[in-house]
Amino acid sequence: MDIVIRPAEPGEYGPLGDITAHAYLQDGLLDFGESDEYLGELKDVAKRAAAAEVLVALRGDELLGGVTFVPSGGPMADIAGPGEAEIRMLAVSRAARGRGAGEALVRSCVDRARATEGCVRIVLSTQRTMHSAHRIYERLGFVRTPERDWNPVPHLDDITLLTYELTL
Repeated sequence: MDIVIRPAEPGEYGPLGDITAHAYLQDGLLDFGESDEYLGELKDVAKRAAAAEVLVALRGDELLGGVTFVPSGGPMADIAGPGEAEIRMLAVSRAARGRGAGEALVRSCVDRARATEGCVRIVLSTQRTMHSAHRIYERLGFVRTPERDWNPVPHLDDITLLTYELTL
């Protein structure tokens, strides 16, 4: 059965929030673990869906993961500038990894960016240890943009997010 990518439905917000939060926690991506402030952001899919497009990956009835697509800046953008779309909070459940869901979600974001009038580039931030995600991005033609690397928590020196972009 193929993977289907489509906009998240309200009934999927809770389960997708759990998948996203668990993925970040299990992979050690939250510097403060269960007490990390970002955990609440990862779980709050309804908030994301109100400000951007949240997509889910499904195989049959199984929810595999999701991503937030920010078409042209807006409140959910971290680094996107004019003419840029942004990918945020890509997560696939541990049980579903290696089955193509992550790549399908990223491809869907690229397709959406190409369909967005005036969009010339898609950008994203990632952590140094997200090697599987880096391989997906690079396989799809994204290139590193070290000049855009940034720290989301400026008072902590050791948190730097790597950035990638794909010119459309």
